[in-house]
Amino acid sequence: MKKRGIPIIILVLIVGFVSVFLSTRTIVSAQEVIMSNQLLVVTLSSPVSKDAWNKGNMYVTDKQGKKVNVKPSISKNGKSVVVSGLDEGTYTLHVNSQLVKKKFPFKVLNEIKTIKSKEELKAYFKLVKKVQGDTVTDALDDTMSMSSKEDSSTNRGDYSTTNNQVEGVDEADLVKTNGSYLFAINENNVAIINVEDPANMKEETKIRLANDFYPSQLLLSDQTLIIMGQKNIYRPLNQESTQDMARIALPMNAMTTVYFYDISNPKSPKLSREIATEGYMNGARLTDHTLYYVTSVYPRIWMMEEKGDTELRPFIYDSNMDKEPKPMNYDSISILPNTLEANYSIISAIDVANLKGNKVTTKGYLGGSEQLYMSKDNLYLTSTLYETPSSTTQKMIWNPGKMDTNVFKFAFNKTSVQFVASSRLTGTILNQFSMDEHNGYFRAVTTKGNSWGNDDSSENNLFILDNRMKIVGSLTGLAKEERIFSARFMGDKAYMVTFKQTDPLFVIDVATPTAPKVLGELKIPGFSNYLHPLDENHLIGFGYETKSIPQEGSNEPLILTEGMKISLFDVSDLANPKEMDTEVIGGRGTYSPIQYDHHALFQHLEKNLYGFPISIYEEGTGQEYSQFKQDGALVYQITPEKGIVLKGNLLKPENPAQLYEDWENSIQRLLYVGNSLYTISMKEITSYNLRNFEKTGKLVY
Repeated sequence: MKKRGIPIIILVLIVGFVSVFLSTRTIVSAQEVIMSNQLLVVTLSSPVSKDAWNKGNMYVTDKQGKKVNVKPSISKNGKSVVVSGLDEGTYTLHVNSQLVKKKFPFKVLNEIKTIKSKEELKAYFKLVKKVQGDTVTDALDDTMSMSSKEDSSTNRGDYSTTNNQVEGVDEADLVKTNGSYLFAINENNVAIINVEDPANMKEETKIRLANDFYPSQLLLSDQTLIIMGQKNIYRPLNQESTQDMARIALPMNAMTTVYFYDISNPKSPKLSREIATEGYMNGARLTDHTLYYVTSVYPRIWMMEEKGDTELRPFIYDSNMDKEPKPMNYDSISILPNTLEANYSIISAIDVANLKGNKVTTKGYLGGSEQLYMSKDNLYLTSTLYETPSSTTQKMIWNPGKMDTNVFKFAFNKTSVQFVASSRLTGTILNQFSMDEHNGYFRAVTTKGNSWGNDDSSENNLFILDNRMKIVGSLTGLAKEERIFSARFMGDKAYMVTFKQTDPLFVIDVATPTAPKVLGELKIPGFSNYLHPLDENHLIGFGYETKSIPQEGSNEPLILTEGMKISLFDVSDLANPKEMDTEVIGGRGTYSPIQYDHHALFQHLEKNLYGFPISIYEEGTGQEYSQFKQDGALVYQITPEKGIVLKGNLLKPENPAQLYEDWENSIQRLLYVGNSLYTISMKEITSYNLRNFEKTGKLVY
């Protein structure tokens, strides 16, 4: 049964927004479908009085027409009403005024619904296209232009591990080691380097991959090396080039491809399996010998009108079962609640312990994913919510001052993936460190509004949600006119750095989920892009120094970014955090990948060593702009007793004729094995004595 070309079931499943006109000036908008753990948010263009609900002008009835006992909350400005505590069922929101009497039906569901047919899927995308209009094409253009691209984990054993956010949850990176060998991405290949003798490193072999494959991330699971990357035109590794590529290349986008190699004999690695999922990589994690990875893909919905049988399902491939990629089954695709987006978030999981016998679990969810956080049991994906249309006949509006975030929670049991719940948070989430899970509670910090201009002035928030994603505690309105630059959760404490002119470090007590509170605040010049725990009472901040210059005719000074800054924060007195030591490196233009990629941080916990690659720029006498000086890496010993002390200067000698970094030879990562430190670039590996940092060997590979 259809209504105006859209199946009725889709009208129930899709989370749209409808309008109820109270007068010529007042509009009510709210969700048509919410999950049982979520809030019904009613937004009005004109305010209502605080006692509108008590006077009976607004109320909710159930399917039988009986009034439901709910506890609404009306915002201070009277333009927002929130209803919570509704069980699964069909309800009606009643809104009355002197001129108009309207009813707004909505549903509360306990679980998301699964797509059952091609017709349902096409109907979903038709409605998306109608509501989002040109924004769909813009998003697709942006995606197609993309290039291939609780506590910090401790180092177990006598060699480096990746700087992971959650202990026991390994994150993919450019380089991995098992203590005897380094595995490093080298252009389109992966090099296996024997480092048992640091003075005589040896390249055992290169895993030579297809020219159309771009490796970007590695993971290790016992004797299995996992290579992840992208193919723009998909061809299985064992496929003959004489096959009709035009036939299998369309209608797919780029494919995120995963190769599993048996490295029990490092001199002769063997391909065990190949799997692939359409879309661009969002993130990958490995825990308990199980690989989880998430991709995002926009199907070619613009072809629906030109070609009626356009395949709108994402493609997948498994060398154990398939000869070529195939579309996902419809019953593996679901619609995430409170979302109406033109893309998929695809979650794949496979047990790496028995590659030959285990199946790949792949679930597709209609709805975007941006940031990713994963604990040992749960995965959280975020999606930005833009200003919502008041009806399905209007288009989405992009307004950076009015963006919120959907957070979707998924539970894992090995390769079983189950959607749990979702919640809408005010503001946007910066990165994975803005999220955390602790003792069953999910915590997040967000920025609402803009940190520039007079309209929609920014402020920052902290939210704490229970295991069903209900908000149980919050702090709002922090650091007005500033935005979050970095955050870190450490057990019962949260640390947040905001910035506009100075760098306030907030210390927040989250021990009682229902009553978080700010304990202390420190304002200093500069800002930190990444916060790293040193111990229970100390934090390391990596960011930039800044300089404030008064501007004639303006109350706002000009803020200039200077050299890279390392800060050691003492938070033992929670009410009075202190910056106990600092180190400023270079001048304006100096940068390190640690500013945007925490995997670039080297750490040796037993020796209290912390290092990173760096490119140094300095402004000479009489020069208007900074000039490239040198690059390489720096290693510091950081302790509460002695502060920040330079231990290893691994910078290349200055060369006045060199105006820019040599990208192929620039250090990407540092790691250690035993008493040796290794720096890795795209072309060479250099070893150093970890005691005195003297060079011991070099290998060009």
